[in-house]
Amino acid sequence: MLAGRTIHLCVTGGIAAYKAAELVRLLIKAGAQVQVAMTENAQNFIGALTFQALTQRPVYTLTLDPTEELEIGHIAFAQEADAIIVAPATANIIAKAAMGIADDLVSTILSATDRPVIVAPAMNTAMYNQETVQDNLASLTRRGWAIVPPGDGQLACGAVGPGRLAEHSAIIDTLTACLTRSMPLLGKHVLVTAGPTRERLDPVRFLSNPSTGRMGLAVAEAAALAGAQVTLIHGPIALDIPGSIQTVPVESTREMYDAVVSRTQSVDALFMSAAVADWTPESVSATKQKKNEGHLTVKFVRTPDILADVGRARTGQMPILVGWAAETESVVETARAKLVKKQVDMIVGNDVSQDGCGFGTETNAVVLVEADAVTPLALQPKAAIGRHLITWLVAKLAVPA
Repeated sequence: MLAGRTIHLCVTGGIAAYKAAELVRLLIKAGAQVQVAMTENAQNFIGALTFQALTQRPVYTLTLDPTEELEIGHIAFAQEADAIIVAPATANIIAKAAMGIADDLVSTILSATDRPVIVAPAMNTAMYNQETVQDNLASLTRRGWAIVPPGDGQLACGAVGPGRLAEHSAIIDTLTACLTRSMPLLGKHVLVTAGPTRERLDPVRFLSNPSTGRMGLAVAEAAALAGAQVTLIHGPIALDIPGSIQTVPVESTREMYDAVVSRTQSVDALFMSAAVADWTPESVSATKQKKNEGHLTVKFVRTPDILADVGRARTGQMPILVGWAAETESVVETARAKLVKKQVDMIVGNDVSQDGCGFGTETNAVVLVEADAVTPLALQPKAAIGRHLITWLVAKLAVPA
């Protein structure tokens, strides 16, 4: 799909700059013509000669290089590509791009381009989590640039968390999507919850449910394919999550509540598909409860209602809110009641007692309940339901497809 495409790669000054060489090799292997530009600091981590050898093309390193600027090189670089990738993207270049600063080669290229831009951040975890960095990424997302979230793991500095350059496959998948398919949610931020929560009784026991997170992941994947920046907040699950989706793992309902509420002001839609616990023990034993201690009595208290609190707090009609109702009877009636009580745009109801439906299955049959419509979807793969929900979201946001 990249055959004959011209891809321009901007490499900035982070330790992950060395990984850009392999990205170049893979792009060329896929048939793309690659041209590289580097910041001055990037050259402290990897030499321009490496990229020249890989691409068989000169590497842009200076804004006002006398030879390159005979044809206004930085403008040509910005406009002659089918797409531009910034990898790794440091906090510095992200800030410059968001603010429109053009004081070196790469920032000038980014200020001058009208082509699809794919940004792959890589930096220390604390830096990545800074409010200013997240605000700048949100600004670029609103501009229509595609953000490939960093991976999670141990970084070169020893920190553990998000900040590692995304896998090359995730960057190339995002690039391919930008070039080959309609991306009606480009510039939008979609928040999805998935999986169960766990409410601890003691160090070895907890209250939970059989949710696998497949439905939520299906929605997240469909949103990412439509071009959205996607954040998936999930309980304990065992699923392979694409690198293009930013993940926030949690365990308890309270942790999920905090993770969701802290992000809803900056998103365009929330799909609350997680099967959160309605009750939690009033107190958690610090030691394992022995079975020889006789009857065990546990006093439960209600957990916070995440979706209802978000629904009450939102201003106007944003973000778009979608909830789930997993029932064993009176699905439509219960979904309608939840729609009003939680002040949301849609409730996805399903009868988990039916064969092929509910927790642990690859398929589901649901009914989409809105204020003025009830739409049943027959038994089908959860991936298909996820795509249907994202098609609905595109129409709800009135985004041209």
